[in-house]
Amino acid sequence: MDLAKLSDWELLERHTKLVAELEGELRKRKILLTSNKPIGDIAEHLFCVACKWDRAKNSQASFDAIGKTDGLHYQIKSRRIVHDSSNSRQLSAIRGLKEPKHFDFLAAVLFKEDYSIYRAALVPHALLLSLFEAGKHISFQEPTNSHRFMLVDDIWEVDGVEDVTAKLLSVWH
Repeated sequence: MDLAKLSDWELLERHTKLVAELEGELRKRKILLTSNKPIGDIAEHLFCVACKWDRAKNSQASFDAIGKTDGLHYQIKSRRIVHDSSNSRQLSAIRGLKEPKHFDFLAAVLFKEDYSIYRAALVPHALLLSLFEAGKHISFQEPTNSHRFMLVDDIWEVDGVEDVTAKLLSVWH
């Protein structure tokens, strides 16, 4: 098929149908649970499979998974790095960072443009608070009453951060 011969509308129509078909299959496989951008659901699924956590209900505020053996709460965040538009490492809004504490660990993963894993980490809640207090990599966003965390490469060098890249890679292919 010569895509150059299709009209703009025909290209968008085919895109919509293909995306709907692919997302439908990912829902059947219980990878996607929402109609949001798929990267968040993919990250939740991946961490829960790799770490053997129970996925929280969709409407659960401030955490996304619970450890089966330890009962700890995990907030899962991700970013897909698309080089031709943005190299940003900013994760989506983190709610519940300050008291009362709603989660024990931030589970974060960076995906490459093709959805392969670049890096993944577990960051203790207390460490996030200390980074915030030190003004490093995390800031408060008043309009959304949330915190913004930048998952830059030197995070993996911070004492207390666990690199779980290999664990996620072991289940993602």
